[in-house]
Amino acid sequence: MGLNLKKLLSISALFFCTWTVHAQQVYFVDGYHGGVYGHYPMWVTKFTVDHLIKHPEWRIGMEIEPETWDTVQVKDPEGYQLMQTWVNSNRVDFTNPTYAQPYLYNISGESIIRQFTYGFKKHRAHFPSITFSTYAVEEPCFTSCLPQLLNQFGFKYAVLKCPNTLWGGYTRAYGGELLNWIAPDGSSILTVPRYTSEAFEENSTWQTTAWNNSDRFIEQSRSQGIQNPIGMTYQDAGWDNGPWLGTGNRIKNNSIYTTWTEYFEKYAPKKSDDHWKLTQEDIQVNLMWGSQVLQQIAQQVRSAENALLRAEKIAAMSTLEKGFKIDQDSLSEAWRTLMMAQHHDSWIVPYNKLNPNQTWAQAIKDWTSYSTIKAEEFIQQALGAPVTSNVESNKNTAYVRVYNTLGHLRTEIVSVHLPSHWVGAEVIDEDGRSVPNEITASGSSSRLAFQAAVSAVGYSTYEIREVKKESKAKQHVTFDQEGNCLIDHDLYRIVLDKSRGGTIKSLKVKQLKNKEFANQSSAYSMNEISGHFYKENSFKSTKDSPATFKVLHDHSLSVQVAIYTEIAGHPVIQTITLNKGQKRIDFDLLIDWKGEVGIGEYAQKHKWTDNRRAYTDDRYKLKILFPTSIKQQEVYKNAPFDVLKSNLDSTYFGRWDDIKHNVILNWVDAYDPQSKLGLAVLTDHTSSYVHGPDLPLGLTIQYSGVGLWGMDYKITEALKMKYALIPHTKVWDESAISEESNTYNEPLYAFYADNLKLENKEFLTMEHNGFEISSIQESEDQVIVRFFNASSKKDKQAIKLHFPVQSITEVRLDGKELGAVPIQEKNGQSIMSLTIPRFGLKTITIKR
Repeated sequence: MGLNLKKLLSISALFFCTWTVHAQQVYFVDGYHGGVYGHYPMWVTKFTVDHLIKHPEWRIGMEIEPETWDTVQVKDPEGYQLMQTWVNSNRVDFTNPTYAQPYLYNISGESIIRQFTYGFKKHRAHFPSITFSTYAVEEPCFTSCLPQLLNQFGFKYAVLKCPNTLWGGYTRAYGGELLNWIAPDGSSILTVPRYTSEAFEENSTWQTTAWNNSDRFIEQSRSQGIQNPIGMTYQDAGWDNGPWLGTGNRIKNNSIYTTWTEYFEKYAPKKSDDHWKLTQEDIQVNLMWGSQVLQQIAQQVRSAENALLRAEKIAAMSTLEKGFKIDQDSLSEAWRTLMMAQHHDSWIVPYNKLNPNQTWAQAIKDWTSYSTIKAEEFIQQALGAPVTSNVESNKNTAYVRVYNTLGHLRTEIVSVHLPSHWVGAEVIDEDGRSVPNEITASGSSSRLAFQAAVSAVGYSTYEIREVKKESKAKQHVTFDQEGNCLIDHDLYRIVLDKSRGGTIKSLKVKQLKNKEFANQSSAYSMNEISGHFYKENSFKSTKDSPATFKVLHDHSLSVQVAIYTEIAGHPVIQTITLNKGQKRIDFDLLIDWKGEVGIGEYAQKHKWTDNRRAYTDDRYKLKILFPTSIKQQEVYKNAPFDVLKSNLDSTYFGRWDDIKHNVILNWVDAYDPQSKLGLAVLTDHTSSYVHGPDLPLGLTIQYSGVGLWGMDYKITEALKMKYALIPHTKVWDESAISEESNTYNEPLYAFYADNLKLENKEFLTMEHNGFEISSIQESEDQVIVRFFNASSKKDKQAIKLHFPVQSITEVRLDGKELGAVPIQEKNGQSIMSLTIPRFGLKTITIKR
């Protein structure tokens, strides 16, 4: 028996050793990244296929812009046909179907969905049977909501590594061989992370040790307990290296080439017990925030995003009302140009030449302009004949129709042009009630403003009657003996300090018993513009110069004051606007730069590969500061389909290997849970914010100097931007900050017409707030509506549809049907019930 036991132990030991040798392999994912807009010479396709044939051990991942295949089909038909035969091979793995490979974290959630939707469509136009199982990228193209989106597009796996191209950032090192990446809505996807042991490469500012399966990477992985470490490099298409680690018996460290999908399904464990609730701050990314070129790109992209989504919704309402059909080819082209403006290269290398005559930045201006113009055309087509472009009508009666594209009732100021001879007007609503208004001169015509009330996803119509007498408005703007500007409007009392550059000396909220929000004991002033001008080697601020004021509007509906001051000798104009009933305080900023300006920590003259960087620490950039009376501040910020509470002690960093996520997508909010007071800051573009123990919340607005790749990010024209402040009580979701942000991005749409039916309509209403209408699209014989639970703690609510409904079906983002949605008919309305977890998405198709 002892002998048998000894034999058994020997056999067991032999088996264990054999299993260990088999298990402890080293794997590597090779592949290509790029496309015709980045880099894809026409020889690449055949070169790739030839090496696949020559080296049967080689595998490749492909992250290629889908438009590339349009060009390859024409210019290299042989290579194109060869790739068609390889596209479904287990040796070729397409891992990123997005149309233009965006970073994701810097654009709207709906834009991300379109990047995948149009990218799938373009890929399948060339390769009808192509499949996408694993999301993997060369650059940090990640965002926290991605697992939810990937699941709904049919992906099984994800990869958080991008070891060889980390110029713009990286994911936080976390976990081991596999983990379950948990999204904000609770959904998850099996993921290979950047291992805790996967360190930054020495003497590099763009790589981790996994980029070439180095000895250090393997040793560190094994010491962490990872049995089957896997490295990765996606080569830029156009590199003629071929297999990255060599071939045959010369493959580095005996690495085994694999694709990501093959690794998940053949070599990696089938599941993981490690669950990571990755937050947006685990995506540690940094671009040239504050540089004028990136600021303008971000503004242009945001404007086009807002315009297209609003146009789609208005077009869909017209579909429901009168059967309007949008030109889908034109709509696709408008989205295509916007998606190209969201390309990661457009944000990180804006000065690079896209073609011999145009940089990325120049192309983006053209692309987004096209998208924005087309969006307005779609609206005009949807609204049809009643729209009058010529307001110089001799009639003394006209109409204004106002559309609301959001999912909640809105009461906001709108304005339209009127014939120039009108000196006064009476605005009448559907019930015959008179609505307060004001008329101001605007060039060769007059401009009518009034407060419109519009139901969710609907419109209201108003009759406009000419009157010969101009109404007199009460004065809301006065000046004290020191020349300070005092604004006393319906919600706020504001004092602008003349001696300190027109900064906000006092901001009192009337509904909170005149609670003071401005910190009057701070070294900084509210709405102060401050930054380090390194050529002068000193900080400069608008509070260092006196201001003058000009009252642009003074009416019970709207007050607008221009503040004229300077910073370091450069003229500054800030315009503050308060509208009746509007919590948001709007600002327009213009800085008319004179000559060359250097703004930042120091004049960077070192190599672009240096770890220490002058353009990262926002304390030194030009910024708008908002010191408040709020004490114990928590910081909240939104991200695509997400809102997170910041865990940062400060946003300050000055090194590539110490990046902190300081990105503001739409808004950032400083909140005190003790006093239950907060101040939210909204912006018209993706940028960065600053906050720390010695600095109040601030918004980055300008950097000038050497940046990525040694380029000189110059100031070449005036700075122009918009931002807004919202003082509030209670935490962000109870204060509807996301809802306020949406109204900022999708204002009511008003148009003037000679003749309209005086009626109001609503197409969709919800039981309670918190669910957003992410998009409404008309498609063939149905309307597609996407809901997002942005802030509601109630995950279930009833939704009323005020139009005939034949059937409702829930679908995934890829169009796969998930089942019928029950409909209850009541009082001529169709009522459905939707259950969506917080930060979750749900898409339905409605057949009429």
